[in-house]
Amino acid sequence: MYWTEFLTVALIHLLAVASPGPDFAIVVRESVGYGRRAGLFTAFGVGSGILVHVTYSLLGIGLIVSQSIVLFNALKWLAAAYLLYIGIKALRARPADPASAELNLAAGERSGRGAFVTGFITNGLNPKATLFFLSLFTVVINPHTPVLVQAGYGLYLALATAFWFCLVAWLFSQQRVRAGFARMGHWFDRLMGAVLVGIGVKLALSEMR
Repeated sequence: MYWTEFLTVALIHLLAVASPGPDFAIVVRESVGYGRRAGLFTAFGVGSGILVHVTYSLLGIGLIVSQSIVLFNALKWLAAAYLLYIGIKALRARPADPASAELNLAAGERSGRGAFVTGFITNGLNPKATLFFLSLFTVVINPHTPVLVQAGYGLYLALATAFWFCLVAWLFSQQRVRAGFARMGHWFDRLMGAVLVGIGVKLALSEMR
């Protein structure tokens, strides 16, 4: 009965999640810098962050945030500050000792918990995601669709997001790929830092529409 609606939700989500953004940038950085385990935990964190958006969309809190410029801006600036913090740290990366490059590549000095939290916060604080899920649950999904069915959609969105970024983590954490990025060393960190700073600045200057 709800298959048409579900397929519409799935298609819109696929188009949205495939677009490069802060989630993609952070998963790539964690995967290249710390390996597959960190990349996968980051992907799980991003997927779990989706549940935050789904929950407040179902509760109607997202509508309140979208209608309040103060609340929206507070969320926007908090997210921008977090991305700027991560980006600036990456921009300050220094050249590694060539003798220890391979050792660092294999070491993966990153806890699963830290990677998960990074992914979770990056997605959970994204105000663009707030507006996306608000429009999804108010425009695309029929208001008369049972809450349990809507919750099922939300669970699918979280799992599909995690699966997609697990694929991204798997790709960018391959030894050959990581070795190639390792040769660029600090330049890769600085590039990803610039991307994150750029996204943070763009987010900070964006306006609610």
